[in-house]
Amino acid sequence: MFRSRKFLEPVPRNYISGLKTGKDAKWAVVQQPLDTYNTISYKGIGRLPRDLKTTQDPSKRILLEQLPRLLRGYGKTYQSYNAILIVVLDCDWRNCIEFKRELVRLLKSCNPKPTTYFRIAIEEMEAWLLGDLKAIKSAYPYLKERDYSSYVQDSIIGTWEKLADLIYPGGSLVLSKKPFFEIGKHKAEWAQQIGNELDIDNNRSPSFNCFLKTITQNRTI
Repeated sequence: MFRSRKFLEPVPRNYISGLKTGKDAKWAVVQQPLDTYNTISYKGIGRLPRDLKTTQDPSKRILLEQLPRLLRGYGKTYQSYNAILIVVLDCDWRNCIEFKRELVRLLKSCNPKPTTYFRIAIEEMEAWLLGDLKAIKSAYPYLKERDYSSYVQDSIIGTWEKLADLIYPGGSLVLSKKPFFEIGKHKAEWAQQIGNELDIDNNRSPSFNCFLKTITQNRTI
């Protein structure tokens, strides 16, 4: 669980990009009972469709391919409500600035537009775990702390590989030879174990803190 905020409440969810946080839960910063919230997970990120028109099967649950349809639908459904939408994505190999511009262009094409914030994990969600060394050490006491000292927060270096080098026997060199589903299983385990220990008030990842600030500033007063 995330610690150090009294207004943390668990939100049940499934995998997002192979990650689980806490015990099958994503933790959101909320103020009850005035705030209500929900999370929706997707199986992959994909790409924005050409002409910003969704043509893929929604059942495949690929986020970017469905995003034009989703934003337009949310805009119509919630235009009379005090509601916000936060879309959390990995940056991966993309140029973060250009990626954000693409997303904002998509949002501007919606009429009406839902109040939307795009929050991008740089490079991957694992960066948010790497932002809290104490949490990693608590979950994995045999952490190779010397290797951590060279890590620059939110750097594009192969984030899950960096985390594997710190805590997985043989590091990413060994794990990367495993089948994709096995890599995903370990990533999910890391997120669960480290996520249980995260202190959200002392996370050094800039992209995580941007995400957290968005939530705290939009709480109902």
